[in-house]
Order: sequence, then structure tokens, then C-alpha cells
Amino acid sequence: MDTTTSLFLSPLERLATGARWLEGPAWVGDRLLVSDIPGNRVLSWREGATELEVAVRDAEYTNGRTVARDGRVFQCSHGRRAVEELHPDLTATVVVDHHGHARLNSPNDLVVARDGSLWFTDPPYGILLPEEGHPGELEYGACHVFRLPPDTGLPTPVVLDLDRPNGLALSPDESVLYVANSADQDGFNVWAYDVFEGRCGPGRLFYTGRKGVVDGFRVDVEGRLWLSDDDSVAVVAPDGTFLESVDIPERVANVCFGPGGWLYVAASTTLYRIRTTTSDAALS
Repeated sequence: MDTTTSLFLSPLERLATGARWLEGPAWVGDRLLVSDIPGNRVLSWREGATELEVAVRDAEYTNGRTVARDGRVFQCSHGRRAVEELHPDLTATVVVDHHGHARLNSPNDLVVARDGSLWFTDPPYGILLPEEGHPGELEYGACHVFRLPPDTGLPTPVVLDLDRPNGLALSPDESVLYVANSADQDGFNVWAYDVFEGRCGPGRLFYTGRKGVVDGFRVDVEGRLWLSDDDSVAVVAPDGTFLESVDIPERVANVCFGPGGWLYVAASTTLYRIRTTTSDAALS
């Protein structure tokens, strides 16, 4: 890694371990919240801590979470087959759990747009894998990406052509939606969709994982994607060009930015971080 031009400013730090499978990191207030999906709990980490603390037990297999610009926190629940709002006291309220008369599959990851709409992926992992939720059926018969407008409360499918939509993010100007597909036959890919008036155009291949599964990711203020790519974090330019990567000792599920340009990495059993030159576009 060329430190004179790298977007990474520090060595990788190992912060705390002891989980079974970490996902859904988000910096909330003065701490990081992260899901331990098979452990059915939400864990937290504060600056200076050497251990992960249990913030919520019996968490109904939460997965991805995000912080809106107004400070509200939203998360995905495999167990409740729902998108929830997480309140400051760490109780949760269901925001949406149905598409028409059918229950959602198991919402996985989400982002909040400037207009307050929620965009989320809905693969089946929580109803297929006993350690990630409760057994169930694909009640609407597919796995979509949905947009939930702030006014109607009715989710609209916006991406219907992916088998296992997983991580997602919007470009800084919200003109492009990026979605990772974890079941691509020709590699684990990220697809890009032009967004117009809350709808998505046809998908185009944006990035193929260099090492393996691409799961969760974030977009920075310059439009670069910071992607989990098997046991690494890859940085990709807005045109899809690979820029650089950093190896992680474990398989990475997701990442998030925190204060001071820190990128937090949820990797299997352990939480890591590395300082960067940038910050999260979703909070700008």
C-alpha cells in the first residue's frame, strides 16, 4: 500500500472480539452498535473499550442498521421480518413488515434518503437459515429491493431482477442506487441502478468481487464505495474502477464510518477499524 496516496491513514486496529457473526455496524451517539446475528443480540463498543458489551438480548436477529440525517436509527430484523426504528432506549418499533398481504422475507440492509424514504433489501436468509431467524416461506415469491416512501407506509419494489439482494447504498446525489447481489452466477457483483423520482432504471454491472462475496458497504462523500469483499475491504471509484484494498484477518460482512474518519469493519467474530481520509455520504 502506498501511504503517500492511500485513502487509508493508519494500520488496522483489532478492537474487540467474541461474537459469532457481526453485521450491521452503525455509529449511534457515542458508541458503535453492531448485530451478532446468530447470537440474537445487539452489541456495542465505545472508544477505549477492549470488549463488546451486550446492548440488547433477544434482538430478533437484527441485521443491517443505518442512521438518518435527523438522527433516527433504523434497522432490519430477520426475526420479525421487518424494518424497525430503534429508539434511544434501544426498544424497537416495526416500520414495515408486509408487501401487500404477504410478509416480507427477512430485510437485510437499508439506507435512508434525504426525503425520508427507506430503501431496503429483502433476501431470504432469515427464513432459510435457522441461526439467522425463524423458518418461513417466500410469501410474495421473490426477493426484491423496496422503497418505503415517508408518507404512504406502503413499500414499492424498485429492483426485481436480483436473486439475493444484500448490501445497498445511494450515491451522494442519490441519482444511483448500488446493490450487492450475493447469488450471482458469474461472481459476487454490485449492480448500479439510475434513480429517477423514486424509481430505478435497468441495472448495470458495476463491480465484481476480487476475492469473494461482496456483502455490505458504504459510499463516501466523493462517491467511492467501501466494500466488504470476502476477507478484505475494497475501495472502488464512482466509475467502478478498483482503487485499493486492505486485508482483514476474517471475512468481512459490513462496514460503517464513524467520527474522525474511522472506518469500522464488522468481520465475522471481531470488530476492527482503520482511519481514512473521508466520511459517509449518507450523513453529509
